[in-house]
Amino acid sequence: MRPARPLATLTALLMTLGVVACGDESSSGSGSGSQSSSSQAPKIKSSKTLGETTGPAGESATPTSAIKLSEDEIAKVKGRNATVALVWHQASDFTTAVQNGAKAEFDKLGMEVVATTNANFDAGKQKNDIETVLAKKPDAMLTLPVDPVATASAYRSAVSEGTELVLLSNVPKGFKQGDDYVTVVTDDLFQMGKQAADALASSIGGKGKIAYLFHDAEYYVTNQRDQAFKKTIETNYPNIEIVAEDGIADPAKAQDQANAILTKNPDLNGVYVTFSQPPAEGVLSALRNAGNKDTKLVSLDLDEPLAIDMARGGNVTALISDRAYELGQAMARSAAYGLLDKQAPPFIVAPATTVTKDNLEQGYQDSLRQAPPKTVTEAAG
Repeated sequence: MRPARPLATLTALLMTLGVVACGDESSSGSGSGSQSSSSQAPKIKSSKTLGETTGPAGESATPTSAIKLSEDEIAKVKGRNATVALVWHQASDFTTAVQNGAKAEFDKLGMEVVATTNANFDAGKQKNDIETVLAKKPDAMLTLPVDPVATASAYRSAVSEGTELVLLSNVPKGFKQGDDYVTVVTDDLFQMGKQAADALASSIGGKGKIAYLFHDAEYYVTNQRDQAFKKTIETNYPNIEIVAEDGIADPAKAQDQANAILTKNPDLNGVYVTFSQPPAEGVLSALRNAGNKDTKLVSLDLDEPLAIDMARGGNVTALISDRAYELGQAMARSAAYGLLDKQAPPFIVAPATTVTKDNLEQGYQDSLRQAPPKTVTEAAG
């Protein structure tokens, strides 16, 4: 996540994802399609990768698959009868999937979850949550800081009491990996942006005019994803022109911004939106209100209304998602690293997955380890 902007901006973010250069014929999506109708989504070609994900301080990324424990290490952790607190930023399908992945690993490690909290994007509440759970003296804490500045003092208290911190995406201000926290775990950010570019390019035949709606805030997660999309389009797809570029500072106003863009560019072939809820939902509303059924939309993160539109063959052509369950597994194993005084990599990332109409069910399984919502499967017929 980038250098922080106002809390409201971070809150809105979290509330909530034929010309091909150096391409191959394999789909960027994970899993095979379950639909074989004539409305099948265009096959997505994977273009050349032009960069890699780095951490908030420029750290190199380590894949979640590399975070492993030996049988002897697992036995040592079990012998600790350790406890853990889960201090989350919000309640959502994403958070639930992360939590489920973590709990599955904790069961193997003999670690007991003694507290679970949800701050509802309120930094003050999260500080109180931390103070409350520290009374239970947890050996470890899995958490996503709502505000890296406002919550830093509360997290500092946790460190002082010997609690091992494993962070999801955000780092409290002034904290140093290895001294103050075990590691930070997040998405493969560059790949998410790159796969979004490949998906949108494939949906419009590798040529045409598109709009680029990026997150106008200093937040390393969205910054890297957005910049990866733009770099991939500009370098790998010379026949695609970005004719409208607009920063989304207030995600709730994305629909108004999209209305203005569509008025000036009624012939847009595609649009990229920085994340799903609420900005991409707003852009989709703008397209519908304009009677526009042709402009293709790609965004990041699974979202039920967008998935329903995609299932029905609407404007939405792909959603690029992280693997939330896998993030939770890696966080739990990293907590064990902390208990064992085993050095963890400073920055750990989970793979990205491209979800389209043709692999909706598999996409939800890969990301959340659950079936799509009933509304989505009904829309898919």
